Amino acid sequence: MDVEIFETPEQLASGAADFVAGVLAATDGRCDIGLAGGSTPQATYRQLLARDVEWDEVDFWLSDERWVPPDSDESNGHQAALGLVDDLPTANFLRPRFSEHLEPADSAAFYEASLRSVIRGRPALILLGLGTDGHTASLFPGTKGLSQAGDRWYIANHVPQLDTWRLSVTPHLLEIAERIAVIVSGSSKAEVLAEAIERPQGRYPLEILHRSDAAVTVLADRAAAATLGG
Repeated sequence: MDVEIFETPEQLASGAADFVAGVLAATDGRCDIGLAGGSTPQATYRQLLARDVEWDEVDFWLSDERWVPPDSDESNGHQAALGLVDDLPTANFLRPRFSEHLEPADSAAFYEASLRSVIRGRPALILLGLGTDGHTASLFPGTKGLSQAGDRWYIANHVPQLDTWRLSVTPHLLEIAERIAVIVSGSSKAEVLAEAIERPQGRYPLEILHRSDAAVTVLADRAAAATLGG
């Protein structure tokens, strides 16, 4: 697991955009990217717009989504569209279905089928964030999604602490991805980040990455990296 540290959130966003653009440049043919929700990745997406990338060769999808209408301000897909994809008319963006008449589990199954039709065997790049409570994607500590068995790629995960449903990548998909980038900003994430990547104790979902076959890179600003190596 590689760690890259940037002095400020602004430098982190620029560095993360450079990282993503570098992965795309090194890929022969189409490339897929699992986009993360949250404010920190959004800053990266705005920086990506200025990078010279062949966007018509990119398939975007979501590493997780909230169970809300697609035009909701809380929707990760809506935020990703506003921050990045809507300004890239040649890019392909796969989003989960939402309907009041559709169960979250069915939506996750439909979305998984869509992903399997686009992704070539293994996801090329999955972007992840980190919550102050230790969740990544929509895998929250103590939720059933963490113990999902088999080879599922995408599931509905109930989050009791928020009394809500989320759609999320599975631990299995994180284990088989080619590359994963974790983008973390802010001092409130420092202790969780340090424990998850340096002193894993089985408490945080990010620890899945220690058993992943992916090339994992943690991109953090100085505040988030404050207790690394301590």
